[in-house]
Amino acid sequence: MKIIDFLTVFFGKVMVKTLHLLKRDAGNAPGLVLWTLNKKCLRAFKVDCPIIAVTGTNGKTSVTNYLNNIFSQGDKHIITNRQGNNLDTGICSLLLNNCTMTGKVHADYLVLEVDESHVPVVFSQLKLETLVVLNFFRDQLDRNGEVETLILKVKKFLETYEGNLILNGDDPNTCRLGLANPNNKNVYYFSVDKYKYATEKLYEAGEGRFCPECGTALEYSYYQYSHVGDFHCPKCGFGNIKPYVQFKNVDLREPSFTVENDKYVTVNNSIYNMYNLAAVYTASKIYNIDKDIVRDCILNFRVNNGRMESFQYNNSTLTLNLAKNPVGANMTLRMLNEDENEKELLFVLNDNLADGHDVSWIWDINFTIFNNVTRVVTSGTRAYDIAVRIKNSGYDPEKIVVKPDLNDAVEFLFSISGRKYAIANYTAVQPTRTALKNFINGKAETV
Repeated sequence: MKIIDFLTVFFGKVMVKTLHLLKRDAGNAPGLVLWTLNKKCLRAFKVDCPIIAVTGTNGKTSVTNYLNNIFSQGDKHIITNRQGNNLDTGICSLLLNNCTMTGKVHADYLVLEVDESHVPVVFSQLKLETLVVLNFFRDQLDRNGEVETLILKVKKFLETYEGNLILNGDDPNTCRLGLANPNNKNVYYFSVDKYKYATEKLYEAGEGRFCPECGTALEYSYYQYSHVGDFHCPKCGFGNIKPYVQFKNVDLREPSFTVENDKYVTVNNSIYNMYNLAAVYTASKIYNIDKDIVRDCILNFRVNNGRMESFQYNNSTLTLNLAKNPVGANMTLRMLNEDENEKELLFVLNDNLADGHDVSWIWDINFTIFNNVTRVVTSGTRAYDIAVRIKNSGYDPEKIVVKPDLNDAVEFLFSISGRKYAIANYTAVQPTRTALKNFINGKAETV
């Protein structure tokens, strides 16, 4: 072991131990310090087990948690960044918390959520066995830039990568990555067959409307959501892939789907989550995971960290979902509108550093199709901005209530019973969960 590697790990372990003694979180700070001192610090760790990484704009945390649940069955030891510290510094801290003083990491699998822009950085130093790419959408422009920039970063890394590559075959932005390295024979596409609410025209803001191979406008048979759907290039044939896994007979009312002639029932009733589960199923199939384990996880596992999380208070049920970009918000609104009953919406919008100070993305949210939404409550540091956006969509301003204080907003929301949905962006989702639990505690239980 090189002396620099030993000193890197030793210093990092001292930081972790000190933070634990002080009862402080060691989730990112130790890695941040090490990365500042040594940009090659990940090379100091000895990881002999397979590494499975999940990346993409939306769904990383959910898919990572599903895979962690599935792969940990049978007393397998899995190391994962369950809390979502998905940058290079967070992954460095994760390894520090789970290695010996000589940098050895003992596990059966590492299952890692990785920010799209950090995939090339992290895996230039760690050996990656499987990469799952879910989707690419516009997200935090003041941090990430245009989506094409991120795609090209990942594509360059994949040009020399020959491990397992699991791609969303219904997203042209991810599908194109299968062409990055013609020598890679381990490319697997997943797909979801047309569901009831698919549209013939683009329903929400989308990217990737042109063929990345020849520049011709892509043609769609249907759109599932945003630019995800059944597409092909009429000139060069891009998009004519053969799925390794395809979900069929998607029924969001039960909710259920079939795959490889077997029916699966799940708690997730949105097309967005069907794609997440398709990615999970594909990875499980590649690793020959017992189908009974996969079935049980799909039926019973809940991420419960603000991703499609349910709360109950008296006669009211509220579904909370994270939305940090237009597509995430549009998907929750799509689910809301597919519910034909009357309902209310709470939208919590912050503009903290981790969110990106630029909230212009809210103008790409499609609020024009509200179906039986009787009242909207807005909250967060940019409560008035989101209220103005909803008003400008044509929604009755008399039905919009602005409550910047989150506790006041939650209390006001539950002053009338009924079905409710809540959308919260990145730094707003955990405070929203806390406010909901604080209001409900002693009166009802979260579910």
